[in-house]
Amino acid sequence: MSVRILALVGSLRAGSHNRQLAEAAVKLAPEGAEVDVFEGLADIPFYNEDLDVEGAVPAAAAKLREAARSADAFLLFSPEYNGTISGVLKNAIDWLSRPYGAGAFGGKPVAVVGTAFGQFGGEWAQDETRKAVGIAGGTVIEDIKLAIPGSVQRFAETHPVDDAEVAAQLTEVVARLHGHAGEPVAA
Repeated sequence: MSVRILALVGSLRAGSHNRQLAEAAVKLAPEGAEVDVFEGLADIPFYNEDLDVEGAVPAAAAKLREAARSADAFLLFSPEYNGTISGVLKNAIDWLSRPYGAGAFGGKPVAVVGTAFGQFGGEWAQDETRKAVGIAGGTVIEDIKLAIPGSVQRFAETHPVDDAEVAAQLTEVVARLHGHAGEPVAA
């Protein structure tokens, strides 16, 4: 049985280095793990409880929830915007946190990684993302971390999958998340 890991990328930019990291995770996934990058976060309206009505949930949000429900684990790629989580990633977490008490994260393992221009690689945003997804019901694997600094220079001419150090680190992240997804969830 394959473990399905849903990847959510918090940047909508076509040339996003976090998007490139997600693409690398797809290629580097170990046998028995399948990483799927969710397409369509840009189409999801801002979370509004007035829109979140059974039978009338916006199609893009319903698509995200369905993809999340069928996932065994989550790998979130968080850029850092003004020292914190991007709006697009926070919005996805908000949609997946509902309905209250029965959100799509449902105790599933979650790892948060990313890259950013600054010297800390987006650690603040990743910490905020871990906090939000934990409150939303995900089981955050706190010891799986990867914050790659200096993304603009580091990935100017090299895709993350071709950076040996990053590829090794990302391979380990996906393998460890895969291992957590295979563990039974504690009641």
